[in-house]
Amino acid sequence: MPDQEQQLDVRPLRKPDKHPRIFAAFDDLAVGESFVLINNHDPRHLRQEFDLEHPGGYGWEYLDKGPAAWRIRISKLASTGHEAAGPDGGGGR
Repeated sequence: MPDQEQQLDVRPLRKPDKHPRIFAAFDDLAVGESFVLINNHDPRHLRQEFDLEHPGGYGWEYLDKGPAAWRIRISKLASTGHEAAGPDGGGGR
């Protein structure tokens, strides 16, 4: 049986904490991995940030479009240079 897909529910977070937490989760992904973002609105501004910071390096798939919750699968399609540190240190945001 495959593992359950990782989910990141940012609804309980304060607004200034949401985008940094989402980008940290994205940075922790290996190429080909994804997580499902759960939010209380359509994160259009977040997608604009992804376009600026990771052009062509991410996937964005709406799974649910509200009204109570928006669910978006965010995938890492290419190396970004922000991956988590390896055994020899470095990396990360």
